[in-house]
Amino acid sequence: MATITSIFPVQSRHSRFLNRLLLSRKLQLLLGFHLTIIFPALAIWGEAIWNGADSDQLVTLFAITLAYWCSLTVLQCINQLPGTLGYFLSIPVTSVCFATLFTMLRLMSFEPSETLFLTSYFLTASFSTVGYWVAQHYRELKLAVVPYGKAPSLCHIPGVNWHSLGSPGLDNVRVDGVVADLYDDLPPEWEEFLADCTLHRIPVYHATTTYEWLTGRVQLGHLYENRYGSLQPDEGYEMIKRYLDLLTILATLPLILPLMAITAIAIRMEGPGPVLFTQQRMGFQCQPFTVYKFRSMYIDQQGMGYTENNEDPRITRVGKVIRKYRVDELPQLFNVLKGDMSLIGPRPESMDLAHWYQKDVPFFHYRHVVRPGISGWAQVEQGYAAEVDGMNQKLEYDFYYIKNISFWLDLLIVMRTIRTVLTGFGSR
Repeated sequence: MATITSIFPVQSRHSRFLNRLLLSRKLQLLLGFHLTIIFPALAIWGEAIWNGADSDQLVTLFAITLAYWCSLTVLQCINQLPGTLGYFLSIPVTSVCFATLFTMLRLMSFEPSETLFLTSYFLTASFSTVGYWVAQHYRELKLAVVPYGKAPSLCHIPGVNWHSLGSPGLDNVRVDGVVADLYDDLPPEWEEFLADCTLHRIPVYHATTTYEWLTGRVQLGHLYENRYGSLQPDEGYEMIKRYLDLLTILATLPLILPLMAITAIAIRMEGPGPVLFTQQRMGFQCQPFTVYKFRSMYIDQQGMGYTENNEDPRITRVGKVIRKYRVDELPQLFNVLKGDMSLIGPRPESMDLAHWYQKDVPFFHYRHVVRPGISGWAQVEQGYAAEVDGMNQKLEYDFYYIKNISFWLDLLIVMRTIRTVLTGFGSR
């Protein structure tokens, strides 16, 4: 076997230091801190900031520093999730963080500098947007692939510069990591190569794990690899999630109730029939429950099937609008208050469909290990799916959510749900 120095890229000490410097999150935070906080404060207040700043100035500095740190921390956590484009999220995340801190100060009777707050907000949003845009467009992820087991099958996934290895060495090719099927019996020279990669701080990723974080899905055929409980949801976060659901609904009901009232009046004026549609759905731990939705179909007209075309004659004129923008889902907030559902989770299926899918889709019932949601990872990534093939893919997204359930994943789903509501993606 070749020596270690011959199979790995040779980097000078200066090159290694420069790369680490450019990729250091601490350096980015420090650079951004001076750019978005220190320099604007000096430009607006001058040297007075050092010679005796008053309490409002000190509080303003503390608040914009906290808002800056929160903005970049949230973006960093969300950007690690599959398919996330940080430069699309930077402005809304920064806006929420700065607006929250500014509002809190005003409620506490402080008088923060509006000029410095706006300047720091603008610079932070610009700094993070440009940074993520440059990283997305000019730094392509490059992964080397060990030619055994399931690893070579990953090379069809787009968005990655794949480098297939013919021999156990990188041959001066720089990569961000090496992908291997660690469950496969690798030849000794390849096992030694992976060990050398670890010694040289080159990450080694398991093929199945790599597929999950690149696609946001857990393959149904590889669920046996999770038999030791890694697909078990985080019970601690599930408790926190329940309280977050309740607080969110109680905080937004004053805004949502008028919209629900207008929708109910519009449905009632269009024609006869109840305002609400109710149906038995399969819920948490396979227990049936009654789901509430605004009625969007005529009560006396039959359609061709579930979603055979986009012009379903069963759907009313009001129904087309409320379906497109998900307004028909709003009564499910009361399902969340009752504990039948969560704001975020796998979408509940009707009892008939659930029994049908159970016959044709492996592991279908496992998706009921968590509470169903009004919106979910599959909905924002895939849209609506009714056929078995589409349901298989939807189930892979659901399993990814169950395995990786977290506050950051829920937050990303909320943000993409807002995009879905505004664009009508996946409506039916």
